[in-house]
Amino acid sequence: MEWTKAISAAIEYIENNITEDISAEDAARQVNIPSFYFQKGFSLLCGYTVMEYIRSRRLALAAGELAHGAKVIDTAIKYCYDSPDSFAKAFYRFHGATPSAVQKNSTMIKAFAPLKITLTLKGGYTMDYKIVKKESFAVLGVMKKFTYENAKTDIPVFWQEHYKNGNGKYVCGMFGINIDEAMSNGNADDEFEYLIADVYNPSMDIPEGFVTKIIPALTWAVFPVKGAMPDALQDVNKKIFSEWLPALGDYDIASGYSIEMYDDSKKYPKGTNDENYYSEIWIPIKKKNT
Repeated sequence: MEWTKAISAAIEYIENNITEDISAEDAARQVNIPSFYFQKGFSLLCGYTVMEYIRSRRLALAAGELAHGAKVIDTAIKYCYDSPDSFAKAFYRFHGATPSAVQKNSTMIKAFAPLKITLTLKGGYTMDYKIVKKESFAVLGVMKKFTYENAKTDIPVFWQEHYKNGNGKYVCGMFGINIDEAMSNGNADDEFEYLIADVYNPSMDIPEGFVTKIIPALTWAVFPVKGAMPDALQDVNKKIFSEWLPALGDYDIASGYSIEMYDDSKKYPKGTNDENYYSEIWIPIKKKNT
């Protein structure tokens, strides 16, 4: 499915099932996009995560119903909250008012309209990338599981801890690798594995707490990134999801893996803050079924 149409279809699915116990993984499955790429693309295009969107829509709809006389407990249950207390806390964080105050029509409430995805033509933008077939290769690294919802803030902390704990002497951090084997097997989960890794040298001992992984042979779309981190990397990521994916012709994203490759920062006068610092984004792709 074409990228912007897929996001629009996912939003329609969310809106049609807003009172059901749905997740970001459910929405991704509906449009046959790997959860990692769906959630990352949604966040980049829309400015908030899938679950933030779902929560905001529920709380906006709930406020409208309370203002027209609905009971708090009924509204809490309808919009998938475990208890009136948890609903009231979330409601207050979003609206700045209690459900009872809204019932009495004594306060303002926030509106949060359904998203409408449109494609804006920007004209003539050229994005450099190459399609590369890579054989399988082994990596050595430290691994941790993250939720899609919190990965944006939790993964940078993981990198800081890696170097703070002295693990940089074993693994410099050539790769940041996302692995979602559940999605690659046709399933869905709200977690994925993330590795800070280097290419594995079989002659070296594996330090305690480190793991090895085989990255399978895949065809990758490789995007070069030049500039200071993290802004340069984020800029290319935004262009991938807003401009490259909507125009993707003969290929679909393949599930299971995503890799960022980082050059040795010691080669640059300002390290990763250097204007010429080089990195890459690797996205696995496959030929579309015809």
